[in-house]
Amino acid sequence: MAFPELGTQAPDFSLQDQNGETVTLSQFKGKTVVLYFYPKAMTPGCTVQACGIRDSRDTFGSKNIVTLAVSPDPFSRLKKFDEKYDLNFTLLSDEDHTVAEAYGAWGLKKFMGKEYMGILRTTFVIDAEGRIAHVMDKVKTKSHHDDVLALL
Repeated sequence: MAFPELGTQAPDFSLQDQNGETVTLSQFKGKTVVLYFYPKAMTPGCTVQACGIRDSRDTFGSKNIVTLAVSPDPFSRLKKFDEKYDLNFTLLSDEDHTVAEAYGAWGLKKFMGKEYMGILRTTFVIDAEGRIAHVMDKVKTKSHHDDVLALL
């Protein structure tokens, strides 16, 4: 599956957040959105990535950036992740991976010699007009927040 092309309109979506409320991408028009896909809440790499974003809130906020993090976890697991690590951004549940597929962030993965379909750790920066401004497909969990800020 291919990523949306730079400069094209980002695929709109509506998903449940960690509180069970519906969040739609288009509601953030006028702001820069960092939309990142991660495999599973409360795993080591995903926790490091989320905590880096959490700890950069002031910098992100000063640049009018909204962060949306998408995983195939049910919203109840996202709620636990949010509470355990005191996250300060929106976690979205994409259990059927429809949104991940629309963004090209669902694909073949390999781990310990096994192949399976799953989330490809990918970040999209969506500009204030709702267009894809950047795609990061070689995301490093430890420096993700700094790498995003360097783009902006």
